[in-house]
Amino acid sequence: MENSHRFFSNRECRYFPCHDTDKPEDFNCLFCFCPLYFLEDCGGNFRVLENGVKDCTPCRIPHHPKGYDHIMKRLKAEFAKARRPEKRDA
Repeated sequence: MENSHRFFSNRECRYFPCHDTDKPEDFNCLFCFCPLYFLEDCGGNFRVLENGVKDCTPCRIPHHPKGYDHIMKRLKAEFAKARRPEKRDA
């Protein structure tokens, strides 16, 4: 896959690939740090450690070639929720 606004592979990174993969050629580095990390329900495969830290090690969504679409869809939905005016009791 070619480097673009949807996909970028940084094979020169000392951590590449930062997750186990059978297809390093399809490993997307664009979202090195997932923008959905702070969502309680991000849709990814994560676990919460005893100290409350979200561990996303088993998640591959941001690094999958179609991860861009998933992340952008979720961000747009979250932004839409944030723009809705609160309903106030009359």
